[in-house]
Amino acid sequence: MSKSLSEILFEEGEERERYYNAVSPPLIQTSNFVFSTVEQMRRALSDEYTHSVYSRGNNPTLAILRNKLAKLEGAEDALVFSSGCGAIAAALFSQLRHGDHLVCIRKPYNWVAHFCRIILPKYGIQTTFVEEGSARAYEAACQPNTKLFYLESPNTFTFEITDIRAVAEIAKSKGIVTVIDNSYSTPLYQSPLSLGIDLVLHSASKYLAGHSDVIAGVLAGSKEMIGKIYNSEYLAFGAVLPPFEAWLMLRGLRTLEIRLQRSSSNAKALIEAIENHPRIKRILYPFHSQHPKNEIARSQMKDCSGLFSIELEADTPDEVILFCNSLKHFLKAVSWGGFESLVDPAITVYNFDHPELNELSWRTVRFYCGLESPEILIDDVLQALNILDNGATNRQK
Repeated sequence: MSKSLSEILFEEGEERERYYNAVSPPLIQTSNFVFSTVEQMRRALSDEYTHSVYSRGNNPTLAILRNKLAKLEGAEDALVFSSGCGAIAAALFSQLRHGDHLVCIRKPYNWVAHFCRIILPKYGIQTTFVEEGSARAYEAACQPNTKLFYLESPNTFTFEITDIRAVAEIAKSKGIVTVIDNSYSTPLYQSPLSLGIDLVLHSASKYLAGHSDVIAGVLAGSKEMIGKIYNSEYLAFGAVLPPFEAWLMLRGLRTLEIRLQRSSSNAKALIEAIENHPRIKRILYPFHSQHPKNEIARSQMKDCSGLFSIELEADTPDEVILFCNSLKHFLKAVSWGGFESLVDPAITVYNFDHPELNELSWRTVRFYCGLESPEILIDDVLQALNILDNGATNRQK
């Protein structure tokens, strides 16, 4: 019988009688482990996947965390990395060889794009980026040597949606492995494995850790696939989460559900308050009525989290800068998923010398809604929009 969310978050893997009945899971801050006999050591070294030998591989604190994350994602097992990029690298290199080809959604996380455009070609691996996240687009991009489909749905700046089940069905019919970044939705709001995906990854620095103090990544899937990755890329690359950060993540998971609910409700309240403002050209949010794939999003996502973007009605880049600098309660920073609200304008990375190279409009501004009261966030954005209007009026005078 499957366990409830509360059972997973508060009880899964926590055998308290083994560690003095402590309420909190233990932090086993050690680099290696000892054995009573040579025979025990020999057995452990022959199967590091299931034994604690050296904390670059297994560690009891990580084991509790891995178990919880696998159960949350509906997977047989999970690995925890020292960054989201560590999880991405392991996923890609475990499935691809020289001469292979992969299909990737256009506008993925920027370091995925870097992997595909800069790093993988060094090893004779080529990528086709698809404009839309439909099964038709992925199928049309296939070549005889296509080995992997990479999905990110929704992506985390312009929030394109991929029909996950349809893409997974195409992949299975062709023997192609599917990998998806599920960081935006978390396992609470989207379950890609149930839709046919093979490997699910997360930047756990976001919602899963939840306090803006941990860099981590997660890769979840079948025991067969995870075991192979563990015994190769995971141990070889060494991008393993240290025990202390794993302990912090266990702490963060306790409040995942209520943090996600508050972040999501704050985003919805803010969108409702500003969507008809004349300075808001467009809302980019999967559950917004204007989203072109709103129905698909609602069919495969239980809800949306607290991240969304807007396109400002702005005549010049200076107006975007004025708006963002006028915000008092949204911190100017990248990432998301913590307690604090953030604003991340695309203009910070926009290439004005070569506009044709940009994936995003300079008018795009991404908001992350944290755990503050919604009134504070709404008032902050409205006053910044008013300053923007007043600035334009003064220039006209």
